[in-house]
Amino acid sequence: MEFDSARFPAPERFARWREQLSSTYAPLEAWSEHAEDFWFRERHMLLGPVEVWPTTLQPVTLWRTPAMIRSSDPDGLHLSMLLHGTMEVDRDGWQTVHDTATFNTNDTSRAWRMRAYGDGGGPMRLVGVDFLKERLALPRRLVDRAIGAPMSARDGVGALLAAFLTRLADGSAGLRPEDGPRLGAVLTDLVSAVFAHTLEAEKALAPEAHRRALLLRAQGFILAELPDPGLDPAAVAAALHISVSHLHRLFTDHGETVAAWIRRRRLDRTARDLADPALAHVPVSTIARRWGLTQPVTFSRAFRAAFGTSPTEHRRTALSAARDAPSHLRSGGR
Repeated sequence: MEFDSARFPAPERFARWREQLSSTYAPLEAWSEHAEDFWFRERHMLLGPVEVWPTTLQPVTLWRTPAMIRSSDPDGLHLSMLLHGTMEVDRDGWQTVHDTATFNTNDTSRAWRMRAYGDGGGPMRLVGVDFLKERLALPRRLVDRAIGAPMSARDGVGALLAAFLTRLADGSAGLRPEDGPRLGAVLTDLVSAVFAHTLEAEKALAPEAHRRALLLRAQGFILAELPDPGLDPAAVAAALHISVSHLHRLFTDHGETVAAWIRRRRLDRTARDLADPALAHVPVSTIARRWGLTQPVTFSRAFRAAFGTSPTEHRRTALSAARDAPSHLRSGGR
């Protein structure tokens, strides 16, 4: 779902944006010096039980009061990552300043106030994530203790989460509906790992949850780095700070090798792009290289083994089907 201030008359824009934000998170108050002609562009992605919303907007101040909490508390958790700008957050008598190097976290159960703005008072860009606290693979008391704590977006697992969110913000157009729940699971486990790392509480994760978190963190890293032709098990293991043998066990316990998982994801992305009419002018080899498949012969052989046809024939069949579809289907029903 996409929301753009240009769709609304200038006097209505700020109220529309505030209404949308409150329905996503929880009731909030908001103020902006640009309220008379507020500018925003926002995209919402539902990944199973998780909502991700990249947005660009003018400077704004938001706050949640004790009265609002008493009126409505869905026990939700919010994490945001700035792509451009600064956030000043007041909570429990303390002020924290966030930039692109740190994540901001808050919840619907505590009062807070936040001022966000871009450089020189201009627009800012961020990626917001909202879901229920119960989704994190950590005891509730640790989740509550970690909210508001400094969380790096530059180091360790925080850098993995930042890369994952950045890719979602920049490349969601290629996602399919069936990708949503899987990506939501990856995202919640990455957030769980960031919280656990922040608390130095990795041991608080149950063994099975810890293994699943590691597997999903590995898969999330792979999805973010698929275009890199140098991506291999050693690179994934290094990013997670585990041994290659440990990484192999995580994947083989779920019936697939690391290399096979990487290859299949690359082939899936290539097949999807080959079927896209907007990319019909792009050579097959160029699309393959975009997804890290740099050896033409090896790529063609692997593609035929996976889909039962050559890349060229797959493209021809898919584009022919798109041309033959009724016009109302090609245009999404509009």
